[in-house]
Parts: sequence; structure tokens; C-alpha cells
Amino acid sequence: MKHPIDVHVGKRLRHRRWMAGMTQQQLGDAVGIKFQQIQKYETGMNRISASRLWELAGALGVPVSFFFDGMDEAVGAEGAALDAIKAPEAPNGAPSADFFADKEALDLVRAYYAIPENQRRRIFDLTRALGVAA
Repeated sequence: MKHPIDVHVGKRLRHRRWMAGMTQQQLGDAVGIKFQQIQKYETGMNRISASRLWELAGALGVPVSFFFDGMDEAVGAEGAALDAIKAPEAPNGAPSADFFADKEALDLVRAYYAIPENQRRRIFDLTRALGVAA
């Protein structure tokens, strides 16, 4: 059975890999493991050891703490059970903290930053004006 912490860390791993524009193969090569192992990490099927997490963080250019951002605190008498790991409700239709777990959202952000800055600024201003008008 998958542990909620392993699932959360795996989602964060996948999120950062997507943001970096890396394939599972490229990330695996960077840390000396096969892409199938990356798949297992990303789904939470396999736990990531501390040393491997350190290597993955280095390859992805993030601190190790990145993988635990958004984690709910341990609860219960023994401290082993966790509340459901979910993004908090966002007010006024704003995206939740788990916004970047969606591949479409990541693709949108990548495409946005591929636009030259002067055009990107105009798109940003237009989008903000439309949001205010809605």
C-alpha cells in the first residue's frame, strides 16, 4: 500500500521534472538509475531514500525541502496517520496550491514563458483586465 507521504513526494518530483522540461529517462540518467525507477518514485510505489532524494534535488535544482512543501502535519496518537494530502481551498476561484500538478497548467506556463517578454507583458495585462472584468 502506498504511503501518503511517498505519494506526495512523488507528485512533487514529477511536478519539478515537468517544470524543468526533463523526461524520466533524462532524470534517471542524471542520478544513475533507470527511468522505470523514476516512474515508481513518481507514483509513490517506491520510497525515495534520503541519499537518492538529495541526488534528485541536485539534478532538479531545488532544495530537498521542495519535495515536502504542502505536506500536512502528522496527526493521531502515534503520529503515523496523516490528514488527506490535498490543496487548501483557494478563495475567489484562485488556483489551489496543487495547480502545477496538472500537466495542462504546466504546459500553459511553459508556453507563456516562451513568448518574448514585451508580448508576454501585453498578454499578462490583457489577462488581468479580463479577470477583473469577470
